[in-house]
Amino acid sequence: MYNALKTAVLLGALTGLIVFLGNNFGGQQGMIIAFGFAVVMNFTSYWFSDKIVLAMYGAKEAGQSEAPEVHAAVDELVARAGIPKPRVYIIDSPQPNAFATGRNPQHAAVAVTTGILRILNRDELKGVLAHELSHVRNRDILIGSVAATLAGVVMMIANMARWAAMFGGVGGGRDSEERGGGAIGLIAMSILAPLAAMLIQMAISRAREYQADAAGAQLSANPYALASALEKLQTASQRIPMPQAGTATAHMFIVNPFSGRSLMNLFSTHPPTEERVRRLRSMAF
Repeated sequence: MYNALKTAVLLGALTGLIVFLGNNFGGQQGMIIAFGFAVVMNFTSYWFSDKIVLAMYGAKEAGQSEAPEVHAAVDELVARAGIPKPRVYIIDSPQPNAFATGRNPQHAAVAVTTGILRILNRDELKGVLAHELSHVRNRDILIGSVAATLAGVVMMIANMARWAAMFGGVGGGRDSEERGGGAIGLIAMSILAPLAAMLIQMAISRAREYQADAAGAQLSANPYALASALEKLQTASQRIPMPQAGTATAHMFIVNPFSGRSLMNLFSTHPPTEERVRRLRSMAF
């Protein structure tokens, strides 16, 4: 129930941003169009957010023979967790990372990069998958998936507003001034709207990462393996970029895919890895 409420609040907040941008971009008519667009996006993000996010990263579903170590770990963990087995996907990226997506445990997917399979041992990989399956069991994968989809839409509309303002699509004419618009206002909105979207994502992401770490450590019965995996992933993410990563989906990964970019770290959707590791290593089993 709590996660359903958070999802509703998130949908409402990002819908409000889209409508606000529409009003500044096209006045009352723009607001109506933006609202209709937001309604369609809310429906789409609820039912198809997992497919959208997986497609964004070129994730390919992997069978037992293609990713035997991942399937073996997932089989063991879902049996302990008492949840349906999610679909397994592989992302062709050298940066080691992983995320889970879907609207509920019955319609879930877990994705790992090729990079993570190269650097983690069996216990560390199991710890990472336990973390992601904890997101599935806690039913907060829907929140992350919806946030990714709608935040991406907000940023897309903001970029449209910025380019329109720069090239005179909405000039400083009398009509636009009467509705408080104009090029300066649109440029301001194009900057503030993505920032607001990121702040909303940060608000829902940091606490749930700590929760998923603790739940994942319990599920795998090995907090030290998850702690070791996080250290390896953090170090690697600082050296190995993920070009296809976007700010709208960064919160979904187990570690921030932008760890190597100082500007992105200012708006990190993840708590400090050092603190996550400290908490895991302080857990007694």
